[in-house]
Amino acid sequence: MTDSLSSSARKVQDALRTHGLECLVVEMPATTRTAKEAASAIGCTVGQIAKSIVFRTINGRTPILVIASGTNRVNEKRVSEFAGETIEVADADYVRDVTGFVIGGVPPTGHKNVIRTFIDSDLLKYEVIWAAAGTPRAVFKLTPQQLQTITGGTVVQVA
Repeated sequence: MTDSLSSSARKVQDALRTHGLECLVVEMPATTRTAKEAASAIGCTVGQIAKSIVFRTINGRTPILVIASGTNRVNEKRVSEFAGETIEVADADYVRDVTGFVIGGVPPTGHKNVIRTFIDSDLLKYEVIWAAAGTPRAVFKLTPQQLQTITGGTVVQVA
């Protein structure tokens, strides 16, 4: 099954295995680029989509990954407080440079670099959530606890 995955999705599958997880990356026929599209393609609620948004600190240019529930809009001022520095949304080139993945497919793991991560506390409401897996069509299912394990992320209220 892994052999049929695109190279980016395969990188995510390998990273999941490295973490000891048996989560299965699936490439969907429909796009999963947005939380709404992903929920529709998967057949889950939008809230169960763990969307990855990459920011960077303005002074240090340090990447910050926020993994938010698909229904939530990230409060950048609040995330800046958690980060201890003002942040801005990263552009597509920066995202690809620090993660190795394109916007719309950024997974919570398997990045080129270690990225400080904040996890939306609203994701903990769900037994199962879905995250991007390296491409705008690839996803995988996991628990919020597994998400914390693979990211080392800090759980905060991001909305």
